[in-house]
Amino acid sequence: MCYFCSTIQSANVMNFDINIKDRSRVVVGSVGEWLPRLLPQKRVIVVSDTNIDRHYHSLIEPYDHVLIGLGETSKTLRTLDVIYRRFIELGVDRSCFVLAVGGGIVTDVAGFAASTFMRGVEFGFISTSLLGQVDASVGGKNGVNVDGYKNMVGTFTQPRFVVCDVNMLRTLSAREFRTGLAEIIKAGVIGDATLFEMLEQADFSTLQRDSDTLREMVYRAIKVKADIVERDERESGDRRLLNLGHTLAHAIEKSSSKFNHGEAVAVGLAMIADVAAKQGLLAVEDKERILNLLQRAGFALEPPVEVRTLLKAVKRDKKAEGNDIYIVFPRAIGRCEVVRMPVEEFKALV
Repeated sequence: MCYFCSTIQSANVMNFDINIKDRSRVVVGSVGEWLPRLLPQKRVIVVSDTNIDRHYHSLIEPYDHVLIGLGETSKTLRTLDVIYRRFIELGVDRSCFVLAVGGGIVTDVAGFAASTFMRGVEFGFISTSLLGQVDASVGGKNGVNVDGYKNMVGTFTQPRFVVCDVNMLRTLSAREFRTGLAEIIKAGVIGDATLFEMLEQADFSTLQRDSDTLREMVYRAIKVKADIVERDERESGDRRLLNLGHTLAHAIEKSSSKFNHGEAVAVGLAMIADVAAKQGLLAVEDKERILNLLQRAGFALEPPVEVRTLLKAVKRDKKAEGNDIYIVFPRAIGRCEVVRMPVEEFKALV
């Protein structure tokens, strides 16, 4: 049975629809229902990866397409060069539409390729991972890594649309599903205490198959991000809140290959919550709620390398400005603040 035929049967469930900056539409609903409505009347070029092609070949096969490799090692300038050359072979121009189908790596790379090829080709996303649905594919950031440093080259360009179909998450491994949970927990800490409480009450052993609960959690996490991006698209103010836990997470990813992004975010969130509590910024009870939820979701909270190794990578983080860095501290469940401080001062706190 084709993927469209199987997903269209769930089209009567509740859909969530969000607009960002009046330029990007994010739909939490069925791909079979929404993609025909959202695709423009243009020639479509799909960018995806080999894993998505294996699971959803019938979704990709009707279009000319480019398949990239898997994992962070594919999120590079070299991959961009492959995509650009394939676009030239296919005769892609600004009258075309690029549709990225995949997780956060695919959407990051494809969005950057589309937004820079011929100075900009319109694009949209079908986000197929939990991490992508609640974070990477939403908000207009696109980019690649350079020399192991996360997202050092990129653009702020909004996709025309993002479709988040939670039924597509059933093909994820337990580890890949869990990595997205870290970003949902982060969203709850940043700006949605109700979402955090939903997570505290969730049965993580069945959540991946609980479409109704998962759909609402995905929507609420996206809404936290969308509201912030609406106020600050280019990360000059409030958008820095979305980096909660990420300064240390990116240092973990730079220093070790043992943790994926969500696992690194969980450690970074736990570490910064501990620092905030020690500084009297966060109630100890709230710190314990954060740590307990992360552990119950299945995350190990010890960094995979020594802290002094992590701190060497912090100064090279893209959020650093000169000798200062912006750090997001949780103040309560559902409320955070951004503090600019010297990098050396931050290192002394960790």
